Amino acid sequence: MTQTISRTTSRPDIRPAWRLVAALVLPIGPAAVALLRFLLPYDTADDVSTMTGKIVGHLDRSSTILWLSYIALVTLVPGVYFVGRLARRGAPWLTGIAVFLIVPGYLSLPWLASSDVFTWSAGTAGVDQATITRIAEVTHGSVDLAGTVFVVGHVLGTILLGIAMWRSGVGGRWAALAVAVSQPLHLTAVIISSHPLDLVGWGLQAVGFAAVGWAILRMPNDEWQPLP
Repeated sequence: MTQTISRTTSRPDIRPAWRLVAALVLPIGPAAVALLRFLLPYDTADDVSTMTGKIVGHLDRSSTILWLSYIALVTLVPGVYFVGRLARRGAPWLTGIAVFLIVPGYLSLPWLASSDVFTWSAGTAGVDQATITRIAEVTHGSVDLAGTVFVVGHVLGTILLGIAMWRSGVGGRWAALAVAVSQPLHLTAVIISSHPLDLVGWGLQAVGFAAVGWAILRMPNDEWQPLP
C-alpha cells in the first residue's frame, strides 16, 4: 500500500503543461483560416476557370494559403475539443451536438483543399491553364459531400458551440457571442464575396477561442482535470 501511494505521488503533474498547450492551440486554427480567407486570390463563388486563373496568377500567395490551410487542418479539431471539454460541464447535450457537427465538418476540409493543391502544383509545373481547368472540373462525388458536411457542420455547429459556451459561462459571455456570430458572418462574406468580412468572421472565432484559452490558463489544475 505504501509503495502504491509513493508511486502515485511521485508521478509528475503534467496538467500545467497540458493547460498551456490547450491555451496556445485554441486560437491558431481559426486565426489561420481568417488570414487565408483574407488572402484568397479568388472568390468562393467563382467558376473553376476563374479560380484556376487567379491561383496560377498568384502562385506565391497561393503557396502561403496552402501552408495556412495545413496549420488550420491540424489545429481546428483540437481547439474544438478543448472548448467542448469545458462547455459540456454546463451544457452537455448542446456541446455534444455541436462537436458532432463541427468535427466531421473540419475533417472534410482536406477534400476541399485538394483542388487548390492540385491547381498550385500544376501551375507551378507549367501546365497550361486550359488543361488545369479541364481536370479540376472533374470532381469526385465525395468532394461534393465533403463540401456539404463542412458548410453545415462548421456553420451550425459553431453557432451551437457558442450557445453552449454562453450557457456554461466558458470564456465569458462576450466570447460566447463572438463564437456564435463568427460563422454566420463568414457565410455572409462568402455570399457577398467580401474577404475583409471573412477576416472579421473567422477572427471573432479566434478571439473567442483565445478567451477560452486564457480562462484555461487561470484555471486551477484540479478544476481542469482532477487527479484520480
